Amino acid sequence: MPIFTGAAVAIVTPMYADGKINYDKLEEILEYQIANGTDAIVICGTTGESSTLTHGEHLKAIHFTVEKVAKRVPVIAGTGSNCTETAIMLSTEAASYGADALLLVTPYYNKATQKGLIAHFTAVAESVPNTPVILYNVPSRTGCNLEPETVAYMAKNVENIKGLKAASGNLSQIARTMYLADGNLELYSGNDDQVLPILSLGGLGVISVLSNVAPKETHDMVDRFLKGDTKGAAELQLRAIPLINALFSEVNPIPVKAAMNMMGFEVGPLRMPLTEMEPAHQEVLKKAMVDFGIKVK
Repeated sequence: MPIFTGAAVAIVTPMYADGKINYDKLEEILEYQIANGTDAIVICGTTGESSTLTHGEHLKAIHFTVEKVAKRVPVIAGTGSNCTETAIMLSTEAASYGADALLLVTPYYNKATQKGLIAHFTAVAESVPNTPVILYNVPSRTGCNLEPETVAYMAKNVENIKGLKAASGNLSQIARTMYLADGNLELYSGNDDQVLPILSLGGLGVISVLSNVAPKETHDMVDRFLKGDTKGAAELQLRAIPLINALFSEVNPIPVKAAMNMMGFEVGPLRMPLTEMEPAHQEVLKKAMVDFGIKVK
């Protein structure tokens, strides 16, 4: 069985005005997501501001989410790091809490070679042999690209490396990756504007920012495609494009937190160095949300 099929939300980390994590609000958002058809929860990913959480906060958020979701949908914990030892520590702890899978971003800043990436991911995966691993390739953020040959090698040779969150934006590279993996890889879109193209290459779903504000529609987009309604799926994908563009008009998760605050979720501020969304971009975002049918304050 795959880790999940459908739409997984890359969930925000709600915070109080003083920057501390608001766990009551996190529970509310988790319940909202599950009630609206989200197929899996990704906690402490990029959208969750994992890079500015302390290790203690990071692990507490994962533990809290696993407990509150209680196996109703899979919980995928972001436990990647540019330090292999740190990634192993976060991964082994998350696995011990009962996380259903781990999401491991490519090491950022170090700019490892492909050989180094294989060594890094293999070491982390082997530290949690009973927990599936999804590799996360987002070179625009990390300065490091997972080449198709590298992904295919690990998918075939490391037993619990099961999936790839593909956020390179390069559909030709993704197609080559799936060709080389030869059926040994679960593929998930990491870009909300490329869900259908990636599904058409054998993808099983999306790990989505859009799902924070439109969980039902994102779920339905994937569900329609997988059930053969490509026309209906394409209609949803195209209708969502202005909203997706607005959600990425500034670096993620600045706009999605602004959007959730507009919806009345009160997810609070961002941690520096991220700052609040520019007023002009907020107006564009608000219009895109209203046009999509989302109620805003």
